[in-house]
Amino acid sequence: MIEVIGFDLDDTLWEVAPVIIRAEQTLNDWLQTAAPGLKYDVISMRSLRDEVLGRNPELRKQITELRRQIILCALEKSRVSESARLADEAIEVFLHARNQIEFFEGALDVLNHLDSNHRLGALSNGNADVHRLGLSHIFDFAFSAEDVGAPKPDLALFEHALRHTGVSASQMVYVGDDPVLDVDAAKQAGLMTVWLDHGKKPQGATRPDATISHIRELPDAIRSLGQHI
Repeated sequence: MIEVIGFDLDDTLWEVAPVIIRAEQTLNDWLQTAAPGLKYDVISMRSLRDEVLGRNPELRKQITELRRQIILCALEKSRVSESARLADEAIEVFLHARNQIEFFEGALDVLNHLDSNHRLGALSNGNADVHRLGLSHIFDFAFSAEDVGAPKPDLALFEHALRHTGVSASQMVYVGDDPVLDVDAAKQAGLMTVWLDHGKKPQGATRPDATISHIRELPDAIRSLGQHI
């Protein structure tokens, strides 16, 4: 019996590219006003990534803190006063904008429908926040790669979810769009998988237990998997 359904978030429940573009533009506009002496924009800041990682290689697994440290580095190199405070405020501006998303058509209806009979959880490499998104009443749990210290395809996220829920791997389905990070990794952890293919051809090493082209198809896929256990 399927007890738990885990979800990837970005490009599974919404398209992430335009979200990040808008969030970075919002951050850029804010920095121009809050830190007028800043010599970098959001694009040129990317040149500081290797420098920041050279000093703090552990930040490879902490995407939010990495962005904050890059902003801080840019502010300090520009000799902007109160750089630490501004970096803290800047990352909040980014995170607020990064969580202004537009769900795929029908996604919220699907979540509400599945929530009535299953425990739902979010397992993501990104920094979307179910609380900021207003989804905490739907998701019973939410863990990010930063929470467990390792991004997918590492198994840490899935193993953490299994320990948290107390279910066996065979009782959990994972839904995601990436054949490697989502399907292959979850299968390796022993979970059943549903791949949202967005019309793409399979690219992973394993076959998903079900494939859908639109999130609206998920309830039927879950129902079918439950009948074959």
